Amino acid sequence: MNTMNDQHGRSRTGDFDDVHDVVVIGAGAAGLNAALLLGRARRKVVVIDAGEPRNAPAAHMQGFLSRDGLPPAALLELGRAEIARYGVRLLQGRVDEIDHGYFVRMAGGVVLKARRILVATGLRDELPDIPGVRERWGRDLLNCPYCHAYEVRDQPLAVLGTHPGAVHQALLLRQWSDDVVFFPHTMDLTAEDRERLTAYGLHLAEGEITQLVVDGDRLRGVELADGRVFPRTAAFLFPRMVPHDALLTGLGCDTDANGLVVTDRTGLTSVSGVWAAGNVVDPRAQVITAAGMGNAAAFALNADLLDEDVDRAVERHRLTAGAVPAE
Repeated sequence: MNTMNDQHGRSRTGDFDDVHDVVVIGAGAAGLNAALLLGRARRKVVVIDAGEPRNAPAAHMQGFLSRDGLPPAALLELGRAEIARYGVRLLQGRVDEIDHGYFVRMAGGVVLKARRILVATGLRDELPDIPGVRERWGRDLLNCPYCHAYEVRDQPLAVLGTHPGAVHQALLLRQWSDDVVFFPHTMDLTAEDRERLTAYGLHLAEGEITQLVVDGDRLRGVELADGRVFPRTAAFLFPRMVPHDALLTGLGCDTDANGLVVTDRTGLTSVSGVWAAGNVVDPRAQVITAAGMGNAAAFALNADLLDEDVDRAVERHRLTAGAVPAE
């Protein structure tokens, strides 16, 4: 086999030296963890980072073993340093399109050729148009109880009823506080929802929310259209989560009834050679879950590349040795 060493001392097959084994699009937990494993497998990998992490507004992340309480930006900084040790390249920029044939076209005209692609572009949180919501998001207006509720335990909490998932969110938060007020806002609660919320010890504050009351750069309460203000020190909101999946749907990847791109357990999409991991295919995945998804995808990507490497080596061997393929 024709081999050579690249600048990082890795043994490489000459056939593919002008392309990347894997282009990873997205540099969050899923993308970085995949790149880490692939770099350690001595694959030629580039990670493209648009620089817009979903959890940027949060001061800390929780529930990640050995990294509990670490600022999200610090985790990404550690991850970037780790992949660099294995020769993984990191490019700043945005991908406009993936062409069939694994050409990755970036804004500005750069085109990368890949053997395989992993899309880990995450999602965006769409927030309701209520004064104060955007300003407090990720600070004392929170999303995931598992991520943030312990830090506001036993405090007077609000749950804003701006999404169908808010009822479950409110019920869940009773595990952290005995003082939880649910604001239906413009939701039409069913009789069953009202019964469940009341029976479980939540108070319902009927009426449309007009604003979050903020004083001294802290949340102080929730104001309704009739002028009532309910003092609260923290609030929770279930956002509308919109995956950044245009690159995948543009390739024709299959989606499910909810519009999410379908993958197998390793992250392989319906398009050959294209994997996806993290929030782009699982909006509810936490940071540690997304990292695990990237890890699983990297295993599968490397195995797929290995199969191709071996098949090509066999073809070359037969041509060189004049071997006749077995019937």
